[in-house]
Amino acid sequence: MRLGHGPRVSYLRDWVYGGIDGTVTTFAIMAGVVGANLSPTVVVVLGIANLLADGFSMAAGNYTGTRAERDEYDQLRRMEERHIALAPEGEREEVRQIFRAKGFEGDALESAVDVITKHRESWIDTMMTEEHGMPAVSRSPIHAALYTFVAFVACGSVPLLPYLLGLAAPEWPSAIVTGATFFAIGSFRSRWSPKAWWQAGFETFLIGMLAASVAYFIGYLLKGLV
Repeated sequence: MRLGHGPRVSYLRDWVYGGIDGTVTTFAIMAGVVGANLSPTVVVVLGIANLLADGFSMAAGNYTGTRAERDEYDQLRRMEERHIALAPEGEREEVRQIFRAKGFEGDALESAVDVITKHRESWIDTMMTEEHGMPAVSRSPIHAALYTFVAFVACGSVPLLPYLLGLAAPEWPSAIVTGATFFAIGSFRSRWSPKAWWQAGFETFLIGMLAASVAYFIGYLLKGLV
């Protein structure tokens, strides 16, 4: 066991979010086109266009949101640095109040305050997490966007595979492999969830197939307009 390492940055949310959204939107487009009784070529064209355009849009949105979180973190950290430099005793008292609320008393409380405020960086880290509720680690906007895009394109390509392979009746094979993808993403997510793998997988499967069903029936109802 290796000790001395701080918390690790996780991009699981970006993978899961990108994967689910990519699969749902691509399969929903496919279901809508099938419901409207259009040709398989339309499925492929719209599916690929969705993968690239919507995938890039999601990645850009995730980059912007993560960048905003990073900017907020940096601004609050600079503020705490100024407070510690200008009014260290006031900041020590804030640390004391934080740990008193956690149940520390007497010598144990003073010892905790001394240890935390002895090192400036750990002092600032404590104020960031305890006073402002900020995460202990900061996520990279570029990495968050990249993971979202890759997951979106990789998982979103699955519903198109039977069409790209030129199968005679690609609708049902597409539905089967897409359902399996939904279940796999949910099962993977369960590694960081209290839910059992099959529960998380089935939940994701239901959400994805419900979205596709809505698209199918809308396409079916509107097929007379095409």
